[in-house]
Amino acid sequence: MGRLQENDLDCKRERWFTLSLSRLCFCNRGQASVELLGALPALLIVLAMAWQLVLAGHTAWQTANAAKVAARAQAVGKDPVKAAKSALPGYLEDKLVVKPTDKQGHPANVKVQVQVPLILHRWSMPLSVSSTAGPPQKPT
Repeated sequence: MGRLQENDLDCKRERWFTLSLSRLCFCNRGQASVELLGALPALLIVLAMAWQLVLAGHTAWQTANAAKVAARAQAVGKDPVKAAKSALPGYLEDKLVVKPTDKQGHPANVKVQVQVPLILHRWSMPLSVSSTAGPPQKPT
């Protein structure tokens, strides 16, 4: 590892001891490291965007489930807000909005709205996901 190879010595001799530009030798040692450092920010941005899409999809999935649970709870006369909170992970409960609708004493649709987390679960985007579900239908 610490030993110099013959072509390394030739390259160093050519670089340091030759004044003519026509005989100047440029070594490629470390070129891959420099290219990796140049591409690393772009790679991190692409990975962050992909992770954000995963979080948005997961939030949409969890919101749809919470709307179904809240609609079932409202159909049996229980609190749809508590039911929706119980169906969501803790980091999504903070910005939860549940809008139950009631048609003349009969349970109707429940709309659940949640803000999408940003990269980490501590922050949230101004973008929100909502889902609407109705009470379970009786079999005919």
